[in-house]
Amino acid sequence: MTIDLSVFSETSFVVGEEMQGDANVREALLDRAMGEGRRRKSSEKLRCGRLPSAGLAFVARDDSERVIGSVRLWDVSCGARPMLLLGPLAVEPSCAGQGIGTALMQHAITRAADMDHGAIILVGDAPYYARFGFSAGKTSGVMMPGPVERNRLLGCELKQGSLDGASGLLIPRGRRVDRHQSHITAERPIVQGRLVQVA
Repeated sequence: MTIDLSVFSETSFVVGEEMQGDANVREALLDRAMGEGRRRKSSEKLRCGRLPSAGLAFVARDDSERVIGSVRLWDVSCGARPMLLLGPLAVEPSCAGQGIGTALMQHAITRAADMDHGAIILVGDAPYYARFGFSAGKTSGVMMPGPVERNRLLGCELKQGSLDGASGLLIPRGRRVDRHQSHITAERPIVQGRLVQVA
């Protein structure tokens, strides 16, 4: 499927699944976009030592195949209730404001729904993420494994009622990193690219 958004964007890009060789460039992109403090966030405690949810790690590439955006979803649970944790979402600073983050979010949410997941949780700015269906309306009982501003803990139901009564500490439940591989190499899935033209 091809979606043409070139009228809205100065940078032509495609969104597709993360590939094995993307690890180092993705990490460098995250450092540029978010700073090294990103590793101290509460969400990182849920990602550390885990692999992203199968088939739910995506990058945006420009015309020269350079990675200019990234988003991943992770398997977590709240009590006995499985859900996904989204993050980090990052765009190359020089490409900000061109719809890349929006395209990554829409692609990730659509794929998660297609794979029959029920809900997504994230920590972020409510005004930005509201456009994708995220709110703090059903996350008041959800706790992170570390400090978080309550108004930034947001949820989106992919299936109606999936966050009803959600309560408890979020814990990781995803696949573990192979101890025999390096952290950066092992934390990513090995996938075949399925690209969607978005600009």
